[in-house]
Amino acid sequence: MQSWKIRLQPLIALASRHPRLLALFGFASGLASFFLVERKESLASIIAIVMLVSWAWLLLENLLTRSLSRWLGLELPPPLLRYATQMVHQESLFFVLPFFFTTTTWNSGQAAFTLLLGLAALVSITDPLYYRWLAPRRWAFMAFHCLTLFAVLLTTLPLIYQLATPQSYRLALACTMLLAFPSLLGALNGQNWRRRLLLIGLLAALGGAGWWARTWVPPATLWLNAAAVTQEIDGRTRKPGANLKRIELSRLQARGLYAYTAIHAPRGLNERIYHVWRHAGREVDRIPLEIRGGRQEGYRAWSHKRHFPADSPGRWEIRVQTEAGQLIGVLRFRVDE
Repeated sequence: MQSWKIRLQPLIALASRHPRLLALFGFASGLASFFLVERKESLASIIAIVMLVSWAWLLLENLLTRSLSRWLGLELPPPLLRYATQMVHQESLFFVLPFFFTTTTWNSGQAAFTLLLGLAALVSITDPLYYRWLAPRRWAFMAFHCLTLFAVLLTTLPLIYQLATPQSYRLALACTMLLAFPSLLGALNGQNWRRRLLLIGLLAALGGAGWWARTWVPPATLWLNAAAVTQEIDGRTRKPGANLKRIELSRLQARGLYAYTAIHAPRGLNERIYHVWRHAGREVDRIPLEIRGGRQEGYRAWSHKRHFPADSPGRWEIRVQTEAGQLIGVLRFRVDE
């Protein structure tokens, strides 16, 4: 034990003299993970494990600091702990942002969630905002903390455990609510039981709202590498014909139409997705497809709609969705008389 104490003391002293080095390290490592994941997907799982380990440390911070004090006689300075928390936030946000920026359908409500993550990342690297505005407000800091953890879990669970997107979403939401629960109880310490019951009910309502708003949250590890609306598919090469933006009703009724998608998914992930055909805002058809992850170019799959009614002219869209209703992408075309 004494040897560990001797080895750790200089590091703690250095970090205490220059605590901002931790925050700088978090920012730099987050950007490094951005470029590593962009260039080599196989590293994503390793980085995901590192993210989860750092969050485990953050959740067990009080227990670990007490253990260090009792076993090794080491006292970690409060400023050091604050900067370590900021480092974990920065690492996490700059790790998940490239995933969400890639998977977001920007002309949908998903843009609001991803822009919120981008704003959180900006706050995490701006000390006046992080320490003077965010940290002193317990409710705001808890919301920031929960949002970051939620995004990390949405990204890491499919990468490490090959969980399908609906499973990942449910588990991430449950873990985030569990994290918020003790923080909420701490904030309500000394309050009367009616107010406690009311705010715990509010927490449950927020969990329900999180599930209801899942269509606004991008599926962090699924995105379209290629998409086409076409009347031809080469079965041997699994490639689509010409991408159509407009088509005459007579051609449509004669030959039908294919919706072709190449969906990137993590290695080992098996997932059911849907091609939802919509006309004038109304769902006309929902076709399930099974995809498997691992191909860099994306898993190629298509649906073929043969029967179109006489009232088909107008705007159509094909929404590519997960089983939980999260939007992966949208294909659009128009039918002319």
